[in-house]
Amino acid sequence: MSTPQAVIEIGSTGIRLLVAEPVEVRFQKKFNILDRSEQPVSLGRDVFTTGSISRETLLICLHILNRYAEQLAAWGISREETTVIGTSAVREAKNRDPFADRIKVKTGFTVHIIDGIEENRLMYLAASKCINEESVSMRESDSILLDISGGATEMMLMEKGRIVGAHSMRLGTVIIEQMIHSMMGNLDDARRFIAEFIRNTKSTLNAEMNLDKIQQFIVLGNDMKIAALFVGKAVSPFLWEVERDAFEQFADEVQQYTTEECIAKFKMNYNDAQTFQISLVAYKLFIQLTNVTKFIVPDTSIREGLLFSKNQVSNSELQDDFTQQILAGARALLKKYQGDEAHAEYVRKTSLEIYDAMQNELGFDSRIRVLLEISAILHDIGMFIRAEDHNIHGKYIVSNSEIFGLNRDDKALVAQIISFHKGNKMPQDDAEFRLLSRSKRMTVLKLSAILRVADALDRTHKQTLYNFKINFEKDSVTFRTKGHRSLSLEKLAVSEKGGLFENVFGYKIVLV
Repeated sequence: MSTPQAVIEIGSTGIRLLVAEPVEVRFQKKFNILDRSEQPVSLGRDVFTTGSISRETLLICLHILNRYAEQLAAWGISREETTVIGTSAVREAKNRDPFADRIKVKTGFTVHIIDGIEENRLMYLAASKCINEESVSMRESDSILLDISGGATEMMLMEKGRIVGAHSMRLGTVIIEQMIHSMMGNLDDARRFIAEFIRNTKSTLNAEMNLDKIQQFIVLGNDMKIAALFVGKAVSPFLWEVERDAFEQFADEVQQYTTEECIAKFKMNYNDAQTFQISLVAYKLFIQLTNVTKFIVPDTSIREGLLFSKNQVSNSELQDDFTQQILAGARALLKKYQGDEAHAEYVRKTSLEIYDAMQNELGFDSRIRVLLEISAILHDIGMFIRAEDHNIHGKYIVSNSEIFGLNRDDKALVAQIISFHKGNKMPQDDAEFRLLSRSKRMTVLKLSAILRVADALDRTHKQTLYNFKINFEKDSVTFRTKGHRSLSLEKLAVSEKGGLFENVFGYKIVLV
């Protein structure tokens, strides 16, 4: 029997526990759910009204987590072995660090506060695994994946299975409910606010993918699971198909219920009942952006996504697929800013040739190789603003964009690498660079050095040099390429941009 694994999510409306046992089925890792628990807590109402988590709410959280610790002990799972994440409410709290510290001291759990795009990644993992197991493919259709929680809306746009947009929007049911309450408004006001927000968002989404062509809409969340149970058709025990007309009729009917009626009819707690109507309105309006006549509701969550994320290294096919989705997201961002896609692809491939040839000297894992690919794809994205200092503009764009699959630290590293891909300036002369940890400084130095050389080898942006043979001598590295054309421009570019490479690795670059 495999050792059970546990994850805890500290969300806007409650703290949720999942215990699962990994099993091998036909050489694929799956999870049997052993235990679930959910306890309501008003974290979101604290944070989205006062900006901080109150002392009373903190004490409730500590009580719930200590109860969960006892529950986990029965499964033989220690507090140190349990993965605990904090989502939007914890992330936005002014006292998030003292909150996480109190939990560590009083319960023994370590809270990992994840950003919005990381929630997006976990949502994708959970949904894709659940849907693919039921023979419903996300690869064959233009799709939208949507999850509306108390503090945020996570949305992904997929074109034939390729991610072309990933967004974490500050539109949450608790946020809206609290805002309307403070204004002494009603449900009509909430509907108008949501409609206006979605209307303003539509043009951005349409720029990434034509919403009229969406064929498949996939929605997550407990509220939509309730709707699916009442008006949907079960495809399997973990998947429902819901007709759009039936859902809209259900959502309109629920708008007439009181909070107490929602609690009685749908067997939900008071916190969830207060935002249930707003949630259905938001889902309804997002679905109406498209022409779909039905949508899919998988019974999964970011907790399942976290389990898959922790164990995906053992599944090379899943890891490769996920890497391709990250790169698709980066390419979609480059396309959005009208970048030179052919040049970017050449620099990506050349960077990887250099990286792989130097693998023994780099000492990096596969994740760092992906960061180099993303940096290569996006290195000239700042040209959209201005050619002069486009490396600095590129750093700004990347820092303020959402890139699927990259957490905040990864994105910061990519932004740094892009900022140093041009010019003679050494990263060591930059004050922001010097504030990084030693390991991050070395990552930026090595990848920036490789990126500069790869970029120099396509000085003309015509991709004329190919089939490199890279040879290392005692104090030099030679790039041999086929053909008899003049290499004067490339040699000039390498002499201008190769200084960092020589400084970091100690090799003089020779182009033959």
